[in-house]
Amino acid sequence: MINVEPLGAESFAPFGQVIEADPATAVEINAGYTTRFHALAQADVGDGAAILSIFRGRPRPLEIAMLERHPLGSQAFVPLNGRDWLAVVAETPDPAALRAFYCRGDQGVQYARNVWHHPLLVLGAAQDFLVVDRQGKGDNLQEVFFDSPRLLNITAPE
Repeated sequence: MINVEPLGAESFAPFGQVIEADPATAVEINAGYTTRFHALAQADVGDGAAILSIFRGRPRPLEIAMLERHPLGSQAFVPLNGRDWLAVVAETPDPAALRAFYCRGDQGVQYARNVWHHPLLVLGAAQDFLVVDRQGKGDNLQEVFFDSPRLLNITAPE
C-alpha cells in the first residue's frame, strides 16, 4: 500500500517542480488588472521544441502497475478544471520506491527529465490538463511494468 502525501515544493523537489500561483513570484501587470505569477517552472526540452497539449484524464483504478520516464525532456501537468488529482513518482523504477502526492486542483507539477512517474491519475470525473513537454527526435519514453500492482491509500488533506 502506498500512502498519499500532500504535494509541497520541498517534498516534491527530488522529482521536479510544483506549479502553483506563488505569491513570491507575483508581479502586477496590465495597469494592475492582471497578476502574473512569473517563471514557475522552466521546460527542459534538450535539443527538441517545447510544445503545449491538452490531456484529458479519465478515472482509472488507483493501483500502480507501471512507471514511465522521459529521458530527453521534462513534462509539466497543470489541471484546467480545478479538481484534485494524484502524482506518483519514484527515484528508481521499483515498487518499494514509490511516492504518491495529493495535488490540489490549483497545483500542477513538472516532472524533471528522467524522473519515473505514473501516467495521469484523476480523481472523480474526467478532467483536462495543460501539458508542456518535448517534441523532437529520439526516443523520449521508457516504461517499466511491475509483476504485482501497488494500491494507493488516499486520505485527502484537510
